[in-house]
Amino acid sequence: PRLPGGRVGALAASAGAGDLCPRTADRSAWCPSTAFVQAGAGEHVAAVVAGATWAWVWARTFSVGEATGHWEASFGRWEGLGANGGSAWVTQLGVTPVLRLYPKAPGRGLFAEIGIGVNLLAPVYRREDKQFSTVFNFGDHLAVGKRFAGGSELSLPLQHFSNAGVPHPD
Repeated sequence: PRLPGGRVGALAASAGAGDLCPRTADRSAWCPSTAFVQAGAGEHVAAVVAGATWAWVWARTFSVGEATGHWEASFGRWEGLGANGGSAWVTQLGVTPVLRLYPKAPGRGLFAEIGIGVNLLAPVYRREDKQFSTVFNFGDHLAVGKRFAGGSELSLPLQHFSNAGVPHPD
């Protein structure tokens, strides 16, 4: 994850949730398409995030490739440098709509994606030189990745979290 003023470094891996939730005609809408685990580090922070995705019944073909989408729900724990110089833990809970493009190119299975969603980061994120004003934040990401035979994926996301300048609540 990337926190304000931080460098980005993350790696995400996901796998088809077929073993946990078989795709049948009576499959529940609550049953995810995939599950994922992500680990990352940035300046003043390290994080581990787990989550699930729900594929949209939507796809569009363009001259450059096929676009699809999914909802992503995530839960994570960050360890960062606290305001007093000690270690501080922040819990992340997020929901993000994601658009993905599979380009028409050799090396099938490659993809790029973008997502912008909402996140609760509790307690309010603080460090020596920066703090968010609320637990409500926006999270965005850009990623490139590869889908392998069998449905597993590996991606490299660049992430950013921001409170979008929301002032302290009254």
